[in-house]
Amino acid sequence: MTLLVPSARPNDHDLEGLRARLSKLDAEYAEQSATASRAQADLAAFKARYRHEVGQLHEELDQLEAELAEAERGELLKRPPAPPAPDAAPAPARSEPLPRFTSDAVRKLFRDVAKVIHPDLARDADTRHRRHSLMIEANRAYALGDEEQLRGILEAWERSPEAIEGTDAEATRLRLVRRMAQIEEQLELIAGDQAALQESPMWQLKAMVDEEAARGKDLVKDMVRRLKRDILVATNRLDALRSPG
Repeated sequence: MTLLVPSARPNDHDLEGLRARLSKLDAEYAEQSATASRAQADLAAFKARYRHEVGQLHEELDQLEAELAEAERGELLKRPPAPPAPDAAPAPARSEPLPRFTSDAVRKLFRDVAKVIHPDLARDADTRHRRHSLMIEANRAYALGDEEQLRGILEAWERSPEAIEGTDAEATRLRLVRRMAQIEEQLELIAGDQAALQESPMWQLKAMVDEEAARGKDLVKDMVRRLKRDILVATNRLDALRSPG
């Protein structure tokens, strides 16, 4: 026969241990968030510099090369578009998204969401802010008739620390455990976003520029010199083609 042994209630020592772990997670989350923010700011600054110094020259060179191609074909004026082939099927019309209507199921689900997350039910300012943000999302989903989004909001709330009521030790323990799970999920999202950022072409170009800068070279200035040289060559060729024989 199997005896069911009730689990021990959490004591102050258990709760202090959970609070200590949560404090470490909070510190790690703050550090990772700051690192991610700095990376995004650095990339934005690099994009602005690249656009200002290199991007405009690329556009100028692209325009010159397009004009050169036309000049070399003797087509300085833009040719009219060729008529479609007789047997060519007309391009299918782009279908507009169908309007979404609010169903009874969506109305009921929205009422269920509002009952549990309404800001008036908040016990403190932080919880009120969280509830207010969720209500904005719920109102938007309701306006779109998005039942899936409303269900996701409700399920996320039911898993959140704020959904646990009570001030006893067990309720406190559950809130701490759920909060730690939330932070761990947020850390995973940050790590995923950082990985995607570092795989982007612009980040990889920035990494190359930074690597050359560590060697005392300015890769962006080298790009600018090459582009200006290519623009000068293309301009001279175009002038030669356009000048009367």
